[in-house]
Amino acid sequence: MCAMNRSPHSLTAANRALSVSALNRQVKSLLENSFLSIQVIGEISNFARPSSGHWYFTLKDSKAQVRCAMFRGRNTATGFVPREGDEVVVTARVSLYEGRGDYQLICERMEKSGLGQLQQAFEALKAKLDKEGLFEQSRKRPLPAHPKHLGVVTSPTGAAIHDILTVLKRRFPGLPVTLYPTAVQGQEAAGQIVRAIELANRHASADVLIVGRGGGSLEDLWPFNEEAVARAILDSAIPVVSAVGHEVDVSISDLVADQRAATPSAAAEMLSPDRNALNLRLQQLRRRLLSRMSWQLDKKRQQLNSARQRLRHPGDKVREHMQAVDRLELRLARATNRHIQLQRSRLEQLQRRLQRVTPINRINQHRERLTQIEQLMPRLMQAHLERSRLRLAQQSGKLQSVSPLATLERGYSILLDSKGQAVSDSTRVNPGDKLEARLHQGRLQCTVDSIDE
Repeated sequence: MCAMNRSPHSLTAANRALSVSALNRQVKSLLENSFLSIQVIGEISNFARPSSGHWYFTLKDSKAQVRCAMFRGRNTATGFVPREGDEVVVTARVSLYEGRGDYQLICERMEKSGLGQLQQAFEALKAKLDKEGLFEQSRKRPLPAHPKHLGVVTSPTGAAIHDILTVLKRRFPGLPVTLYPTAVQGQEAAGQIVRAIELANRHASADVLIVGRGGGSLEDLWPFNEEAVARAILDSAIPVVSAVGHEVDVSISDLVADQRAATPSAAAEMLSPDRNALNLRLQQLRRRLLSRMSWQLDKKRQQLNSARQRLRHPGDKVREHMQAVDRLELRLARATNRHIQLQRSRLEQLQRRLQRVTPINRINQHRERLTQIEQLMPRLMQAHLERSRLRLAQQSGKLQSVSPLATLERGYSILLDSKGQAVSDSTRVNPGDKLEARLHQGRLQCTVDSIDE
């Protein structure tokens, strides 16, 4: 066994050397103290989100890259999850991951590139238009309950028009739709949207407009935050529904429009009648109508039966009048007999008085007077009977004039069906039915050949 000899110089150098961990700690401290907070712009790559909720990614440009970490307590306030290729601006501290010796950025905030300037422009325009009263609820117009024609201002190739047509096909496929095509993002989009709204107003065929597109970043949605688009919506004579982005997105167009929909699909749902609900309502109304008609028919049928029971046969009325004539004749006979009895009683009284006063002349005179009275009495009685017969004939004539039998004497007839009911309506008989015609004298058996209504 041999011993290794070390020189004093090598021992001194070893004592002065830093360990790797000590070096990394010093570099980490130096970096963190030198770069307290900086903003870095770059493109996201190698994005990873483990179950811990922390974000790890690389921020790069065309010439370099740097590793980044954004812990869960910070990234929950970002409001979006970055994707590969997104250009973002991070506010971060420069640090060192001691375990690998890699320097990295510890991100405190993240926003998409240009978002800060756009957000400021959005807030400024929003405040300006709000001050002018463009967002006032009182100036917004009601939407038609059942639109007859729908206008859509959007991209002809985007998802928005596809979603709208899909909803309409499901809910109310008969609703006419006119597409006014326009770009929905980019520098030319705002002008095209304005011209499309103006064109829809010149056509004046639609009674409501959907202006919108699918979701996207603030930059993608920016044409709907342009003042020109807001004022075109304001000036539209046709009510406008703004359907820009997803539910979390709110644009200037949403605030100015008469109604805001969270998505194009929601706008189509809002404006289209529900075919199934309408069919259900029609069925309910049909059932109510049939029930009401059935009730009315039953009521009229009861009224008809009641009237039929109250209606008396003409023969009954004739018999009543005949009985009345018989009663009058009997009264006349009784009155005549009473009158004769009275005259006889007076005659007897006169005879008794005559016997009491016996002058022969007066007796003769009275006898002659009596003879005259006896001769006159039959004539008076005959005259009275004639007057009574005349009145009786007049009453009988009046009775005969209202009697159905008099109608039969003039050549008319009464048609009776097989049940003996009078036929007054041609719809109650059919060709081939057997009828009986009652005449003034006799009856005829008839067969129906044809019916003229």
